[in-house]
Amino acid sequence: MTASPSPKNQYPTRNQYGLSPIREIQAKPKLKVISSQGQLQVYSSPYRGSFSNVLSEALRSAGLGSRVLISQFLKGGVAQGPRNTINLCGGLEWLRPNIYSCINKPLSSSFNTSEEGEIIKRAIKEVWEVCKELIYNNSLDRLVLDEIGLAIEFGFIKEKDLITTLENRHESIDVIFTGPSIPSKVFSMADQITQLRCSK
Repeated sequence: MTASPSPKNQYPTRNQYGLSPIREIQAKPKLKVISSQGQLQVYSSPYRGSFSNVLSEALRSAGLGSRVLISQFLKGGVAQGPRNTINLCGGLEWLRPNIYSCINKPLSSSFNTSEEGEIIKRAIKEVWEVCKELIYNNSLDRLVLDEIGLAIEFGFIKEKDLITTLENRHESIDVIFTGPSIPSKVFSMADQITQLRCSK
C-alpha cells in the first residue's frame, strides 16, 4: 500500500491559504470599439394606423436600455407638445403635437390662413424641430417618425428639410418611418423597406 502525497508535495506552488499565486498575464491587444451603424427603415402602407409591430419593437428596445422617441405628427387630441411628452417606460418617450384633434386631410385655403390653422402648423413644426435636434446631437438610439410622409404631403413639413436632416444624421441612430405617402427619395435611401398591402 502506497502513501498518498501530502498536500504540500501535491501543490508546491500554493500559498498558506491554499491558493495558487496570481500568474502574470501577457498583455493582449486592446479590443477595438466599433460604433453601431444606424439604419433607415420604412414601414409603409396605403392606410393609416397599421404598425403596432414597430411600436412594440420600440417598447422592447427601450426596455433593454435604448433611448427611443415615437413622434406622431398628425395625431392630436391629448394636448402634448414638446413640453408634455409622455414617458411610457425607461427611455421611451412619446410625442404628439399640441392640438386637440387628428389631421386627416390638408387644411383648406381659408382655414390654412386662420388663427387656428396657424396654431396647428406651428404645433406640427414644433414636433419636427424637436426630432431634428435629437437627430443631430445624437440624443437617441431610435426615432420613429409616424405619418411624417402625410405631414409633408399636407404641407406642414418640407420634404427637402427632411432629406437634408437624414443625410446629416448621426450614423448610429435608427430612423424609422411609418405610414402612407413616404417620399420616394426616402425609399431610395432606406436600408430596409416593409410595405403592407390590402389583400382584398
